[in-house]
Amino acid sequence: MFVSFPGQNNMLVLRSFMILFFSCITIKINLCFPSIPSSLKTLSIDGHFDFEQVEHAAKDFGNRYSYIPLAVLYPKSVSDIATTVNHVWQIGSGSELKVAARGHGHSLQGQAQAHRGVVINMESLQGLKMQVHTGNFPYVDVSGGELWINILRESLKHGLAPKSWTDYLHLTVGGTLSNAGISGQAFRHGPQISNVYQLEVVTGKGEVVNCSEKQNSDLFYSVLGGLGQFGIITRARISLEPAPEMVKWIRMVYKDFATFTRDQEKLISGQSTFDYVEGFVIINRTGLLNNWRSSFNPQDPLQVSQFKSDGRTLFCLELAKYFNHEDMVLVNQEIKTSLSQLNHIPSTLFISEVPYMEFLDRVHISEIKLRSRGLWEVPHPWLNLFIPKSKIHSFAQEVFGNILTDTSSGPILIYPVNKSKWDNRTSVMIPEEDVFYLVAFLSSAVPSSTGNDGLEQILIRNKRILDFCEIAGLGVKQYLPHFSTQGEWKSHFGPHWEAFTRRKSTYDPSAILAPGQRIFQKPIAYS
Repeated sequence: MFVSFPGQNNMLVLRSFMILFFSCITIKINLCFPSIPSSLKTLSIDGHFDFEQVEHAAKDFGNRYSYIPLAVLYPKSVSDIATTVNHVWQIGSGSELKVAARGHGHSLQGQAQAHRGVVINMESLQGLKMQVHTGNFPYVDVSGGELWINILRESLKHGLAPKSWTDYLHLTVGGTLSNAGISGQAFRHGPQISNVYQLEVVTGKGEVVNCSEKQNSDLFYSVLGGLGQFGIITRARISLEPAPEMVKWIRMVYKDFATFTRDQEKLISGQSTFDYVEGFVIINRTGLLNNWRSSFNPQDPLQVSQFKSDGRTLFCLELAKYFNHEDMVLVNQEIKTSLSQLNHIPSTLFISEVPYMEFLDRVHISEIKLRSRGLWEVPHPWLNLFIPKSKIHSFAQEVFGNILTDTSSGPILIYPVNKSKWDNRTSVMIPEEDVFYLVAFLSSAVPSSTGNDGLEQILIRNKRILDFCEIAGLGVKQYLPHFSTQGEWKSHFGPHWEAFTRRKSTYDPSAILAPGQRIFQKPIAYS
């Protein structure tokens, strides 16, 4: 005899309903999307799409977000990119398909990813060979997918080099120009986006447009620092200058923050002897100065060996002076004079002399060491802030005095730049004051750790820092910004939000570009 239980019948009905429901969803999705891969396959391009091996395009340096794309485009020409973007634009709101340009994969928050979209591998762009032009105003024409390290190598063959850098050179031109690109040279030359003569851009409609200060200038300044929202940089003309042969690389330590920042600000004003000015914070680090001996020569070895850094908050000033061998005597005298006017702890002076290329590519050496120990491909919950000069002491007192107890999870960079070297026509957001600081918390999280070096604790510290900045009204702007809501983006851009949205509607009206920034949503028509 078959016995029927009411609860059992309900479960059978619910199960049947769920199967039917998900079957309908699957049918709807299949009706909407199967034509997309096939339509991409029909495009006439020089390169190719990969619909199978796409997982790598869902990873980045941040190692915190992973969005699997539908396809990866490996372009061999700018036309490939334009054809693909135009195709997605023509599809319109009938699909969720979006497009992201991926350089060397060094985004932090999935900015170069495209969930169920197309990721363009910019490094495979082969349409433009690097061309260095000498003369009174030298420059180099490069692909948007070219690495800065390769630009350095090629331009050095002509005795030239770009003026402004990032600390790490294994990044693409399109990637850094979509943000700003800053390092210790920015106080003099401005960020990388201040050293560009011309761009070639593929807009969100698939149009290939040449732009500069004189030609299509609105698009030119929109794209620079524009977070990939208005177009994909496929070519750039970068300003060059005569390259030095060698670098005097100098470090010194301060125990007082006010003295440290006063000297930094003095160094970036007027005609500074030095070509590079940075600094970093050290909190409760054991054997700090002895660790520098592998790269630097201490000027007072005995005092250095006795210097205690554990349990202290210290500030390191890092300087560089470029020179050629024939100028050695004059340069040494200039450095000696300039250093005598600074107020560091005298016994903590370290000086090294290295080739120009070695100095600029210094972070890559650390990368190799970290990779060998399995410590490179870990989560990197970085936090980069621009802080007005007038607020830097309030910031330091709270953050370095109360929120942080050590700097074991990664370096903290801190250095001032001059606003006059930044162009306010670009899309990047900076504080309003004439001098502002970059403070960069470059943390690496230890996988599976629940301690201070674990991802969760670092994110909590980052939030405490941001909350303090907000409550204290410091007027801070995020560099390499990341926000969860459009309201937060509006706050970030402030009075510039209206212009930003106008530019978006002009150059990417369907909001298909750089969806990983999570600023705009593509309108989808559901039937």
